[in-house]
Formats: sequence, C-alpha cells, structure tokens
Amino acid sequence: MDIVMELANSKVMWMVASLVIGLVIFQSIKFIQLASRASEDVGMSKKEVRSAVKTGAIAAIGPSIAIAIVAISLIAFIGNPLTMIRIGVIGSAPIESLGASLAAEASGASLGGEGYDKAVFTAIVWVLCLGGMGWLLFTVLFTKSLGKIQEKVTKKGNGQRLMGIFATAAMIAAFGNLLSAEMLKGLAPIIVIIAAAGTMVITMKLSDKYNLAWLREWALGFSIIISLCFGYFVI
Repeated sequence: MDIVMELANSKVMWMVASLVIGLVIFQSIKFIQLASRASEDVGMSKKEVRSAVKTGAIAAIGPSIAIAIVAISLIAFIGNPLTMIRIGVIGSAPIESLGASLAAEASGASLGGEGYDKAVFTAIVWVLCLGGMGWLLFTVLFTKSLGKIQEKVTKKGNGQRLMGIFATAAMIAAFGNLLSAEMLKGLAPIIVIIAAAGTMVITMKLSDKYNLAWLREWALGFSIIISLCFGYFVI
C-alpha cells in the first residue's frame, strides 16, 4: 500500500493534476468573463451580474461539501492528484468511487486491501480516465442534437412536463442503482439510506415552506453528513 501511495502522490502525478485543474480554472474564469460581456446585450446591470455570480458561488458550496466528503475517502486509496483530477473535471464522487472499486476488483484485488499494488492502481487510472472520457465526448458530439430534440419535445402541449418526468426518472434510476447494491449488504446500510432520504425530504420540505433557496442547495450536503453521523453514532 505504501508503494502504491508513493506512486499515486509522485511529482509526475502532481504535474498532470496541476495542468488539468489549471485548465478547469481557466475555463471557469473565461466563462464568467464571456457571461459578463453578454449581460450587456440582454440588458442586465452590473449589480445584477454581481448578484448572479455571488448566488452561483454560494449555490456551489452545498454540492461541493457532498463531493468533498467522498473525495476525502478516495484520497486514502488513490492519492491526492488523481482524486483532484477526477473530482475537478467530472465532479461525480459516487461514480468515481464505484469506478475505482470495480477496477480494483477486475484486477483481482480490493481497493486499498489485499493485492492492491502498482498494477492495480494503474488499472484504476485507466478505468477512471476512459470512463470519464465518455461523458466529455458525449457532451461535445451530442449536446447540439439533444438541444434540438428538447426544443421539439417542449413545443408540444405537455412537452415541458414530459422533459421533467424523464429527467427525474433518470436521476432516480441512477441513484437507485447505486443504492440497491448497498441495501443488499444488510440492515445497517438500509437504515443509513432511510436516514439520508428522510433528511433530504425534510430539508426540501422546509426550504419550500419557508422559501429558503440556500437550504435547498445545502440539502445534499446535510443529507450525507447526517446519515454518516447516524451510521457512526447510532448503528
């Protein structure tokens, strides 16, 4: 394990990670600049632009907490640089965790356990990078086409409602697939999942009732933290 972590936190890995994250930061700054310039064409004042940027920054804190919690656990197994690359580009901590586990199992080892060597770590790097590449390529190749499909669907009378149903169904299916595997492990994971779901429902209800937009953004972070505390201190 020590040899693997030495490779995972090597200077080469840090150099690659710095280049990738630097590109992400550059894109973010560039997008903000382009949006600020475009605001003049749509009649937005500088005060409204500053308010939008501030709102976006605050809204990003909630989901980031959820990602950071999972990222901390990933760092112990795949090191700081690779975790920073994957979370910084894709941002889906559950998918990256699942990919790392599946790659280790396919290599005949367990993540951070018996048989976890440099070859297994290399396999994890390939799986995570190639898996993440699919998302990016799909976005580049099909975003325009999907936009046209969405435009055609929403033109119909109940099109907007159908798009909402499809999006909700896709999210439920994705998270349901991840949760079902955990629920098969025993009663404790089921209780933790119920606690997380209950926290999410209560948080969303309170945010809607009292019109607290910030609470809605923090819902996922609260759900993860409370369920983790519940699992650790209660079960």
